[in-house]
Amino acid sequence: MTLPERQLANAIRALAMDAVQAANSGHPGMPMGMADVATVLYSDYLKFDPTDPKWADRDRFVLSAGHGSMLAYATLNLAGYARPTIDDIRNFRQINSPCAGHPENFELEGVETTTGPLGQGLATAVGMAIAERHLNALYGDALVDHRTWVIAGDGCLMEGINHEAIGLAGHLGLGRLIVLWDDNKITIDGSTDLSTSEDVKARYAATGWHVDGCDGHDPADIRRAIDAALADNRPSLIACRTLIGFGSPNKQGTSATHGSPLGADEVAATREALGWTAEPFVIPADFAAAWAAFGEKGKKLHAEWNDRLATSDKKSDFQDRLGGKVTPGDAFKAYLDGLVAEPPKVATRKASENTLSALTADIDALLGGSADLTGSNNTKTSSTKPLTKGDYSGRYIYYGIREFGMAAAMNGMALHGGVIPYGGTFLVFADYCRAAIRLSALQRQRVVYVMTHDSIGLGEDGPTHQPIEHLQSLRAMPNLLVMRPADAVETAECWAIALAQSDRPSLLALTRQNLPPQRHDVTENLCLKGGYRLRDASASRKVVLVATGSEVSLAIDVANALEAAGHGADVVSMVSTELFDEQDAAYQADILPADALIVSIEAGTTFGWERYTGRHGLRFGIDSFGASAPIDDLYKHFGLTVDAITPKILAKLGN
Repeated sequence: MTLPERQLANAIRALAMDAVQAANSGHPGMPMGMADVATVLYSDYLKFDPTDPKWADRDRFVLSAGHGSMLAYATLNLAGYARPTIDDIRNFRQINSPCAGHPENFELEGVETTTGPLGQGLATAVGMAIAERHLNALYGDALVDHRTWVIAGDGCLMEGINHEAIGLAGHLGLGRLIVLWDDNKITIDGSTDLSTSEDVKARYAATGWHVDGCDGHDPADIRRAIDAALADNRPSLIACRTLIGFGSPNKQGTSATHGSPLGADEVAATREALGWTAEPFVIPADFAAAWAAFGEKGKKLHAEWNDRLATSDKKSDFQDRLGGKVTPGDAFKAYLDGLVAEPPKVATRKASENTLSALTADIDALLGGSADLTGSNNTKTSSTKPLTKGDYSGRYIYYGIREFGMAAAMNGMALHGGVIPYGGTFLVFADYCRAAIRLSALQRQRVVYVMTHDSIGLGEDGPTHQPIEHLQSLRAMPNLLVMRPADAVETAECWAIALAQSDRPSLLALTRQNLPPQRHDVTENLCLKGGYRLRDASASRKVVLVATGSEVSLAIDVANALEAAGHGADVVSMVSTELFDEQDAAYQADILPADALIVSIEAGTTFGWERYTGRHGLRFGIDSFGASAPIDDLYKHFGLTVDAITPKILAKLGN
């Protein structure tokens, strides 16, 4: 007997309301409302193989409305994935359960991206769709031919990042991207009429999307709308008109089902209304068999794809790309040798461009871009032609003034695989990107943020553009590798380190102003230590000067003045506090000895540097906003000069 689709969808509803009720926490309404849409998607359209969740040519499914996580957990379980098990679902939102309150890609295979911060899932999906088209242009339909599906809610479409993401997707013509909008007209506060009156469909149409609508509880109408989307070469938005909490006799269609359990009585009433007689967390055998059958088509398609891969002359290269293999080659080695032969005095943003010129020649997987600051961030090279609607083989994206959208799209590319994304903006605008940077770190993705104009050294643009608190606030973020190099050699080393990270993003803080060369050897990547002794004291060591980036040259000059006064001073280049903290205690004690005065110098907030200087050390920096003036005047004004720093150190030493 063939089970009606409504009954198959009720399996999702039952698991969702039971898990939320057991946890006494969660969001049952969205999974219950979108169950019919999800059932149609899995049964007829989604290309997946539950026995191999990492199949390279699978469709990507993103639950952007991550609060409705039980929709993801229920469908993965029903479709035959190894996890989550029923026991995992029974322990929804409990410690050590992979069924977290919001879906996490590192907890469950089949969860393509961590969602929950509304809007970012859809924006991340844009990056996945970019990666699919880019790799398709390189490897053809035989190896890369899949779609990206998104279920998004009203909140996802209200968030500001939605404007950035859909504008980029429309501009690039990402026709393999289909968004199923849970148009239930409810948010936590109540009806969407309380907060919005915009014409969402018109907004999407204006950005170049195909737009349609359907009854989200009518499988035939859902199929009609999806088929129309598949036939269109534009990205598609399908407004699925649904009832939140569908099936709940007393709460459906209201905000009461959004973020709270239904309650025991209402769960019982809903079971009766749906005709669901199974016990909690029990899926009847005929339901399980029907859902398991949905994956059989995908298994067949996967087998056919494996045959094509086995006979493809691109097999080895494709597998290396999807495996994330990175090997800087001859161009990078030649560049490093050139730095030793002719050490340049350049801004580290320019040093980054020079490094990238070599790396992008060596590594085809590098795909760059900038949020409308290409000439300032120095992120484009001769190897990276533009990626456009007419040519997806390009390796450079002009993101426009969309910092947040850029960062989220880079997450999507990294999660998709086959692409190592990097993108640039000013360091002060890390604030615009911050929520996506945080998801880069949480999801353990290799994304490289190229953040230039990293201090008051940018000069006349003034305090709106001069980072002060940014470096330390970014260093406080778990699993983000922040690096601030002092010259061209350190910049090259930082890029090598960033590309070697397989489980965390990196952020390079780079100068606008030229910096003198400090390092004259490349036999060892000293930046791997995070902080290292750049110069030993000549006289008996009394002071250790710890500096980063542009202030390393200042520290050298201060050390010279201290040595002239008879006080030995080491200079430590603290490229990355994260990497330094990962060194063993003996190394740290050698670099920052207890018997020396530790002094930090950085053109940013002094907050946090006491971790290294101790309570009795000295910290030179800027604990106010900046100012608009030429660079030399600014450094003098904020006391970041040899003449301002040296007397204070001598006074501390008792001279």
